[in-house]
Amino acid sequence: MALAELGRFNRIEAHVVAGALEAAGIPAVSFDAEMSLGEGSAFLIPVRVMVDADDLAEARAVLAEASGD
Repeated sequence: MALAELGRFNRIEAHVVAGALEAAGIPAVSFDAEMSLGEGSAFLIPVRVMVDADDLAEARAVLAEASGD
């Protein structure tokens, strides 16, 4: 399993995106989600949403559909 970056989001958006992907059957992980809290710079450090490289195209489609693109 090789992880691929789907995108970078603020902390709240990253959790919403990961939840939408999980609901669509695509496992997703948010990297660095708690860094902004530890650093005291909430929302300044982007959170990377990662998926399996084999799921990247489908994850992009789910994200595009959710954003209305």
